[in-house]
Formats: sequence, C-alpha cells, structure tokens
Amino acid sequence: MAAAEHSVPGTLQSGRTPRPALVKVWDPFVRLFHWALVGFFAFSFLTGDEWKDAHIVSGYVIGALITFRVLWGLIGTEHARFSSFIYSPMTVLRFLADTAAMRAKRYLGHNPAGGAMVIALLLMISGIVTTGYMMTTDAYWGIEWVEDTHKILVYATLGLIGMHIAGVLLASLEHGENLVKAMVTGKKRAE
Repeated sequence: MAAAEHSVPGTLQSGRTPRPALVKVWDPFVRLFHWALVGFFAFSFLTGDEWKDAHIVSGYVIGALITFRVLWGLIGTEHARFSSFIYSPMTVLRFLADTAAMRAKRYLGHNPAGGAMVIALLLMISGIVTTGYMMTTDAYWGIEWVEDTHKILVYATLGLIGMHIAGVLLASLEHGENLVKAMVTGKKRAE
C-alpha cells in the first residue's frame, strides 16, 4: 500500500496536524479603536487630578474614538456593525447560562455577552466623557453631582472592564482560541 493510504485523517504526510484556516474578522479600525481606547482610558484614569490638562485632552480623544466607533457600528464592516452583535436580553442570558456550563456556541464575531459588553462600555464611557466635559464648563464647574457621577461611572466602567477581561479569558479557554491575539491580528479560526 502507498504511504498516503496509511495516513490518519486530518494529518499531513509528515504526521503533523494542519493549521486551522484563519479568516479576517476584526478590521483595522476596530482593532485600532479597541487598543487606543484601552490606552487612553488607562492614561485618563492614571492622570485624573494630577495632570489636568493631559487628562482633558485624553478625554476629548476618547470622545472622538467613541464617536467614530458608533459611526463605524452603523456603516462599518460586517463584524463591526451593531446589527451583527446586538441580541435580545433573553439570548444574552441563555448564552451566559451556556457559558457557565461550558457549552456556549462559538461565534466568529462578538458573542451575545460580548456584544452586550460593547454596548455597555460605549454607554458608560460616553457618560464619563459627557460628565468630564460638563466639569470644564462654567455652568457645571464645581457642581458636586456632576463630579460624583463622573467618578461613579469611572469605577463602574473599571468593573465592566474586569468582567470583559474575564469573559475574554473564559471564551478563549472554552473554545480553544486566543481572543486577545485575534484583536491584534484581526484573524480568528474559521471553524
């Protein structure tokens, strides 16, 4: 018999398993937005009251990033559009239950929980930017509820970020793929 007849399905003649096919999922804008937002949010959090001018400029950059991401969510590439990852609350809850049981369906783009997290983070960070801007105006400068709301939103967002990171790690383990790497390269396993 020929050597090819003795090969195991799914392996190459050399005995190695072929690498799974990769597909482009996250476009350059989504990846740039994601990592820029990570960096500018961290910078803004660390500068706070200590470096006010830089903190304000960083807030404006974050506001611009959020604005462009919302626009891209309406007109962007397939996996960037909100229509591809906004699910009903029941679908999100069912997905979370399946995740807890380690039997959640794998999604090429954002899964239902990831989509809900994108929306939650966009809303929270928009609130932070808005209250931060309000604090720079004559009308709201020194108004206690604006400052309190700004701080509450910041710390609530840190909680969401922790949940986001935990979700990424859990999904990476559950489905055997490196989602952080995918947000760098833009590519995920096709199947």
